[in-house]
Amino acid sequence: MPSSAAAPTCRFCRAPLTTTFVDLGMSPLCQTHIAPHQLGDMEPFYPLHAYVCGDCKLVQLQEFVAPEHIFGEYAYFSSFATSWVEHARRYTEMAIARFGLGVHSKVMEIASNDGYLLQHFVAAGVPVLGVEPAANVAKAAEARGVPTAVEFLGQRTGEQLAQAHGRAHLVLGNNVLAHVPDINDFVLGMRARLEANGVITMEFPHLQRLIEGNQFDTIYHEHFSYLSFSTVERIFAAHGLTLFDVEELPTHGGSLRIFARHAASQAHPVSPSVAAMREREATLGYHDLARYTGFGEQVQATKRKLLAFLIQARNEGKKVVGYGAPGKGNTLLNYCGIRTDFLDYTVDRNPYKHGRYTPGTHIPIEPTERIAETRPDAIVILPWNLAREIADQLEYTREWGAQLVVPIPTARIMETSDQTAKRGVHGR
Repeated sequence: MPSSAAAPTCRFCRAPLTTTFVDLGMSPLCQTHIAPHQLGDMEPFYPLHAYVCGDCKLVQLQEFVAPEHIFGEYAYFSSFATSWVEHARRYTEMAIARFGLGVHSKVMEIASNDGYLLQHFVAAGVPVLGVEPAANVAKAAEARGVPTAVEFLGQRTGEQLAQAHGRAHLVLGNNVLAHVPDINDFVLGMRARLEANGVITMEFPHLQRLIEGNQFDTIYHEHFSYLSFSTVERIFAAHGLTLFDVEELPTHGGSLRIFARHAASQAHPVSPSVAAMREREATLGYHDLARYTGFGEQVQATKRKLLAFLIQARNEGKKVVGYGAPGKGNTLLNYCGIRTDFLDYTVDRNPYKHGRYTPGTHIPIEPTERIAETRPDAIVILPWNLAREIADQLEYTREWGAQLVVPIPTARIMETSDQTAKRGVHGR
């Protein structure tokens, strides 16, 4: 661990970072899928060493790669996750009803991806603007009829968008708050675009669920921060924004949806859920460093258990493949050292990834039809947060008795018939 003089500093409060949350070694960028002609090239690996700030308790990675390099062209298209699109549709219905949005309203989504969410506002006649830094993904949104600015949001961009398009009645972002290295500038950008009595909603994986669910594979370079409610409330308050409501969601292994407004606005009274969430995190110890320092040991135990299952399956001559090539999967594969000696290939519904290889581990990424052709004995579901949806898609594999393996929070076998968890792969 570096000395305090050489330590990195917290991206929010600038205090020195001296306490390790978890060290996952070195890993490549998780969405840089490798083309065949690149297999012989050297890949850059960067530290996946997460710290926790002793002052504000923000869990974070250092910034080794500029966001422009990570997100300039992106391989993740939200619309390939059916359940996520449905989640977005339900959110749209809620927001329109709760905040009275209509033809005279303005909605802005940050990191709007391929228009998976804003398309529902467009269908309801609500004017929208997406802000998406990946030009290739923004092009898909435009094809859906979703106007999209190819930009990174910060204070300057927020002010420019406010001048060009007016201030927004609703500013939203799903799974973007963790993706920004300059979280202060990002929050200021949202405030700059927000109408005086407007609302911000943000969804992000809840740090409590990450720790309790052992979700270490959600740590990768695209995720700069790992967020508790209390720390997010402190960050927003520092920039003149008040959190007035919070909801717990099942998405991405357990997320929070926060609702914020200008501190000076009286439009939305603060819900009792805010104090309740703040108190719960305090009771569970999230204001104390001791709560964070044992995470590395449980991560190592999960690695050993998954490798033990794969070693046993291979020793028995079983054919094992993967399902999915998500960012979280690449953290898992690289940290555990899982390559084609354990997984013959993995499949993905996104044709953008077909014919490519997973970063670092070089596992071939095939179309989903490959599973029916090769009839593997076991399928490791890498996007475990979509395990039930994927189990439904793989119902046909019951024909030859394939096992569906979910690696997080601990390696276990799923039943395809009812998508309920079975005993752990070692009987626990």
